[in-house]
Amino acid sequence: MTQAMPSIAELLPATVPMVRTLNLAFDECTADRAVLRMPDQPAFHNHVGGPHAGAMFTLAESASGAVVLAAFGDQLSRAVPLAVDARIAYKKLAMGEVTATAELGRPAADVVAELDAGQRPEFPVEVTIRRPDGEVTGEMTITWTLKPNRVPEQG
Repeated sequence: MTQAMPSIAELLPATVPMVRTLNLAFDECTADRAVLRMPDQPAFHNHVGGPHAGAMFTLAESASGAVVLAAFGDQLSRAVPLAVDARIAYKKLAMGEVTATAELGRPAADVVAELDAGQRPEFPVEVTIRRPDGEVTGEMTITWTLKPNRVPEQG
C-alpha cells in the first residue's frame, strides 16, 4: 500500500508555524498559481484597524512558497527552495479579509533546465494582495532559488 503525499494545503500549515498562527486558508494551489486568504483577525490588526503589514507580508510570502512547492516539489530530493529577496509595496489601506495571489514569474521547465545544467537558478514570484472589494492593497516580488543539495564526497 502506498501512502499519499500530503497536499501543499496540508504541508505548509504542518511545517510552517506562521501559516497556522495567521490561520491562512488555501483557495487554489497549482504549479502556476497559488491563492491564499487571511481572515480578518483583530489580534493581527495594526493601529488603523486593518491587517498588520507584517501579517500581509507573511500571507504574500506564504502564497509564493505554495506555488514554488507546487511547481518544484518533484525537485526536493536534489534541491531546496529558498527565498533570497523580497520587495513589497503597500498600495492602499487593507481592511477585513485579504487574499494573496502568487504567480510563478518564469516557466518551471526553464528553471529545472538550469538546475539540470548544474546551475543554481533564480526566479521571481509575483504576488498581488487584494481586499474583498477587489482593490489591490499590496504587490510583492519574491526572488527564489533552487539550491542544489551537496553530494557527499566519496572517499
